Amino acid sequence: MNLPKLLAAILAAAFLAAPPARAAGDHDHGDAAPAAGGEALPRFTAVSETFELVGVLDGKQITLYLDRYADNSPVRDAQIEIGIGGATFKAAPHGNGEYELVLPEAPKPGVLPITATVTAGTEADLLAGELDLHEEAEHTHSSKEYAVWATAGIAVLALLGWAGRRMLGARSVRAGGAA
Repeated sequence: MNLPKLLAAILAAAFLAAPPARAAGDHDHGDAAPAAGGEALPRFTAVSETFELVGVLDGKQITLYLDRYADNSPVRDAQIEIGIGGATFKAAPHGNGEYELVLPEAPKPGVLPITATVTAGTEADLLAGELDLHEEAEHTHSSKEYAVWATAGIAVLALLGWAGRRMLGARSVRAGGAA
């Protein structure tokens, strides 16, 4: 048996030896929505006994989602004023319980206190929260990570070399005995 056939046999055996993944009980891995990739946009929450407000920052734009705290139903036709860094901005309705506002410039990194004045019909409330913005850090690999990958690669090569020598040794014993 030559080395490429040996490697193919080892890979096939490893694949066939692995048990199939199974769902337990009523847990199903069928038609589930795929998880979102990438990093999430910065967000803040502000909650009172009446309202729950979630804000999502995308550059200079903030999308606000306003719900009733008791039953999580969207609040329509509300007036929302957001205070950020001493400036006040009025949000415009943009859907069912959804509001938007555009800041003059993207906020700088740091922790920003957020205040929201919400008026919906006869109800009015003041909500407070914080928007925690971090500078984007570039992902770098440490020398320790490279060392772990190199060690694993060397171990795999050594294992394949050992298996190949064993197979060739067994083959030469059989050939010598027949001669």
